[in-house]
Amino acid sequence: MSDRAIIGLWPENASGGYEDSNQLNRKESDDMNLKDKVAIVTGAGQGIGEAIALRLAEEGANLVLVDINGEALEQVAEQVTGIGSKVCFVTCNVTKKSDVENVIQQGVKAFGRIDILVNNAGVIRDALLLNMTEEEFDIVIAVNLKGPFLFMQAAAKIMKDQGGGKIINISSITAKVGNFGQINYTAAKGGMNAMSKTAARELAKYNITVNVVMPGFIDTKMTQSLPDNFRESKLKEIPLGRAGQPRDIANAVAFLASEQAGYVTGHVMEVTGGRFM
Repeated sequence: MSDRAIIGLWPENASGGYEDSNQLNRKESDDMNLKDKVAIVTGAGQGIGEAIALRLAEEGANLVLVDINGEALEQVAEQVTGIGSKVCFVTCNVTKKSDVENVIQQGVKAFGRIDILVNNAGVIRDALLLNMTEEEFDIVIAVNLKGPFLFMQAAAKIMKDQGGGKIINISSITAKVGNFGQINYTAAKGGMNAMSKTAARELAKYNITVNVVMPGFIDTKMTQSLPDNFRESKLKEIPLGRAGQPRDIANAVAFLASEQAGYVTGHVMEVTGGRFM
């Protein structure tokens, strides 16, 4: 990736208010109204991250979209503005502190504040324990664990000064039960769960809540590429009888980002269709 980040702000006159008719299409429920809140979503270029960004936009939030893929970010940004929200998008390597701090700076520059942080960016490098390379282990730990740490640290400083905020980390059910070939990934997600609980304790006095959403078997490009027989065997383990959708995760995030969850912190919410209960 180029050392120079791709940064965009849509619409260009974002600081001047909105008069677009698309704003009339925005859903603003009484229960989870995030109107004019500012949310950072990492890994927003596809899948669960994209669904989270669109769901928060439906509730009125303005978005800072983060991904390593600039083209994917532009496509999601177009959808967000179509809903009626303002959007800033920044390419970022989440393992680099300078990149992370740049995202925070660009978000504050564009919108003046940061209210919500969703740590969703992640990678997998699957291999059995006896075959996994050090490089495969290190990159998964760096992206899935160090990245959220860097973003929480940088965002919490802003949230502390402004009087509060919401942090939601996207984990995985594999952190609870393990998974063949994913010792690196399960270690990172288990670490995320523990890290989130510690952060929740430390940041509570600043009115910053920290929670985790733990997805189960979700219908994404990754799971769609699995062999049919393996996929069917996993679906049989789910009491609700279906794979989850990215929007199922996004709905949980929208709740935890709202004031309806103002008394919820340090919680790990399983969104699994009842699997492993």
